[in-house]
Amino acid sequence: MAANVALLSASSPSTSAASSFLSRRPLSRCCAAFPRRASSRLSIMAALGDDPIREWILTEGKATQIKGTRSIGGGCINSAQRYDTDAGPFFVKTNSRIGPEMFEGEALGLKAMYDTKSIRVPLPYKVRELTKTNLQSALGRKLAEMHKAAKSDNGYGFHVDNTIGSTPQINTWTADWIEFYSKHRLGYQLELASRRYGDSAIYEKGQRLIKNIRPLFDGAVLEPCLLHGDLWSGNISSDTNGDPVILDPACYYGHNEAEFGMSWCAGFGGDFYNAYFQALWSVDYSILHYFDGDLNGTLLWYIQVMPKQPGFEKRRDLYLLYHYLNHYNLFGSGYRSSAMSIIEDYLYLLAV
Repeated sequence: MAANVALLSASSPSTSAASSFLSRRPLSRCCAAFPRRASSRLSIMAALGDDPIREWILTEGKATQIKGTRSIGGGCINSAQRYDTDAGPFFVKTNSRIGPEMFEGEALGLKAMYDTKSIRVPLPYKVRELTKTNLQSALGRKLAEMHKAAKSDNGYGFHVDNTIGSTPQINTWTADWIEFYSKHRLGYQLELASRRYGDSAIYEKGQRLIKNIRPLFDGAVLEPCLLHGDLWSGNISSDTNGDPVILDPACYYGHNEAEFGMSWCAGFGGDFYNAYFQALWSVDYSILHYFDGDLNGTLLWYIQVMPKQPGFEKRRDLYLLYHYLNHYNLFGSGYRSSAMSIIEDYLYLLAV
């Protein structure tokens, strides 16, 4: 997993606001899917766990107290956070996918604009690589525990219909997962695209796929687990102890792998998936003294809370497809090619 890179900037007499720096959100990013939420929600910035940025502000940033933090933008590629301190506000932008070159160039640009002493621009303080932390692991482990703990006796669906973004999400109870996902997830989105855009090509190819997806589930154990349903970076945060917090859900009971459908906007890496599929547990050796004499210390072993099912890799894009189709219906043609590419790849794989 790529290391996090951060750009820190702060207000100054000529730059007490950072809106021009932090509110650029191209429609190609999933954060543009929910612009109404960005100002009121915590950010994935909190996923840095021990928060090395907070430590840097307190040790090098001429601040002795951090009074609070809040999200001020961001999305699946960048996140932005404001730290209010006794030395003034610090604005932080982080990225876990692109190397430091992006922020180094951005910092030089900010400084050049700042030096004109004209329009308000945040003064860049530092670009640095952040140490990887374990919040991804904690999130993966806790999510697996939630999926394991909450099962439905009614099949797949939910007690009420809800929304994914602003799109209706139909949750009629259905006994068979493949039928539910085909009809109420992919099928509904394809019909919406056909009505909204007259897109017969994606509708017809999508329907061909729906009729032939059952082999992708061969050998998999399917259970109706409680899903968050819209797990992208803007809906993931942490509390003051560094434990993961998830919010703003589109819940239903479904196949646990469907939870990863927004992974293209969540930054899930190897630490997340390793923890989800294989949780680490420990026990004091003294518990085993009766069986094995003079052992001391800690014994570590792995217990699979939610074992990886056969065919997991082949199904991953199938769950991305629902969200790409939803973004297509919400925000237009920028997402069509991604959805169509997934459909056509599966038609080729399945030879239909």
